[in-house]
Amino acid sequence: MLPLIEIGLKLLDKVIPDPQAKAQAQLELLKLEQAGEFEAIRSALQSSQMQTEVNKVEAASTDRFVAGWRPFIGWVCGSALAWHFIGRPIAVWVAALVGATTEIPAVEMGDLIVILLGMLGLGAYRSAEKIKGAA
Repeated sequence: MLPLIEIGLKLLDKVIPDPQAKAQAQLELLKLEQAGEFEAIRSALQSSQMQTEVNKVEAASTDRFVAGWRPFIGWVCGSALAWHFIGRPIAVWVAALVGATTEIPAVEMGDLIVILLGMLGLGAYRSAEKIKGAA
């Protein structure tokens, strides 16, 4: 319950002495609160539906810069992981063999893992939807 509604209910207790009239006023106040909450839920649902429509349009596009951003992020994450765990250790080893003193760049794994796990989570969620038969 909103603090404002709680204050209103306490105020009604002091202002309206008749129990039946007070109960009716409290009911009206609670109806107003519910209407506000339902409006917030309706607004959030509309926003979600609009984003879903944008996602559908993006996914249907043949333009590489519109539909390709999700796969691009996947390839970047995959390439960065391959570099971090395979490419860089081999490069460091080869550099040590030839006596090079050059520092081989590392990937910031903290940021990469956050992005990758988010994408994997969304992919798993979509796979679960497909198994359940969602379009």
